[in-house]
Amino acid sequence: MKMGFELNLTQTQKLIMTPELRQAIQILQFNNVELMEFIYKQLEVNPFLESVDNKNQDSSNEEIDTKYEKEERNDDVDWKDITERYDDLSYKAYERNIDSDEKQSFESYTSKKMSLKDHLMVQLGVSVKTNKEKRIGEFIIESLDNKGYLSCSVQDISLLLNEDVVEVERVLRLIQTFDPVGVGARNLSECLMIQLKEKGIQDKNAYIIAESYLEDIASNRIQKIAKDLHITVSRVQGICDIIKMLEPKPSRGFIVDSDNIRYIVPDVTVERINNEYIIIVNDNNLPTLTISNYYKSMVSDLDDKEANKFLTDKLNSSMWLIKSIEQRRKTLYKVTESILKFQRKFFDEGKTSLKPLVLKDVADDIGVHESTVSRATNGKYVQTPRGLFELKYFFASSINESDGDGISSTSVKTQIQKFINEENTQKPLSDQKIAEMLSENGINISRRTVAKYRDEMRIPASSMRRRY
Repeated sequence: MKMGFELNLTQTQKLIMTPELRQAIQILQFNNVELMEFIYKQLEVNPFLESVDNKNQDSSNEEIDTKYEKEERNDDVDWKDITERYDDLSYKAYERNIDSDEKQSFESYTSKKMSLKDHLMVQLGVSVKTNKEKRIGEFIIESLDNKGYLSCSVQDISLLLNEDVVEVERVLRLIQTFDPVGVGARNLSECLMIQLKEKGIQDKNAYIIAESYLEDIASNRIQKIAKDLHITVSRVQGICDIIKMLEPKPSRGFIVDSDNIRYIVPDVTVERINNEYIIIVNDNNLPTLTISNYYKSMVSDLDDKEANKFLTDKLNSSMWLIKSIEQRRKTLYKVTESILKFQRKFFDEGKTSLKPLVLKDVADDIGVHESTVSRATNGKYVQTPRGLFELKYFFASSINESDGDGISSTSVKTQIQKFINEENTQKPLSDQKIAEMLSENGINISRRTVAKYRDEMRIPASSMRRRY
């Protein structure tokens, strides 16, 4: 057997993910907020990139500098005239010209919300008399969690502050009378009982139920509570209705330290004008990028190979970034246009007219891969005349009707929600009954599918919805 080394040429095809291609895929996945953050980071690290606004600002600054340079070169300066015009050398605050084109934003006229702890500190300052009470009260307020509950025991506070337990308990009771009602409670039961007391509820059974029967209320075991307390079912139902109207989270409406509020900024807007729909990609808030002419000319003038290579790479990177952002805008527009074509009845009539749609339908319509449609719709929202929806919302699985046509699962959920809203609360509809009602409307689905959709909509079972 002959053995040896040989060199052979073989031609193969491979799909290589270059850094530029990875960046283009990443930019397509970004929503407006993420893309803005990414662009500003690139403006910091890439000297070739310039924002149009910054460029205009730089040019205006250059004009001002040139003007000052001309004045400095002029030896015939009339200093007397200057001192007469600028006799007041004191500092003056900048005054905005009302007649100017600049308009203040809506946020300029809105007040900043006060945090829960600041709100309580203000009330504490006008409620206590001694420094000891203030010290204990401040410690209790700082110990509240993001729901407004006291996260540590009175005994722990007493040991840490070296104060009497009775005194700490008294200050805690004072804080529990502050606004919002229920703040400073040590658990949910105490929070609800504080609110019942504030509302002037005299029925002792209400306090017993709030303290010991919260799990039974959650499971709608009204008859068990009535049997244990020896009262009527209707009376227990009324008490439970009052308890359900109370606020389990006293800090709601106030800013807490753990809040990380992220507002939804629609990436696309669909507007209806004269029975026609107009698609607008919301990229007005994004900075317009250009290539710096200064650094572009520097590439051809430099003789240093390493510096020239660095600048060339940055130039290619900036051009690819601008191209990727434009490609993202075009893809987002085409995907929304295709969704609008498939789901035209939804935009005209509402949720019940939503048709079955999968990624492949849109991908074949605009001539791209399914993964591209998935990336373009993931985490992005569209503002429509029907409301704000995630682009993924328009993709729903198909359920066969009796006439052979398909209907989307979202439309079925809307009908289930309608049946439950119109049901008799004393005899709520079971999942089997809802399946039969849907079958009468030509939608054949099983009881288990109804239960699945009901759980996805966070609607409790019939036994939980029953009222006595």
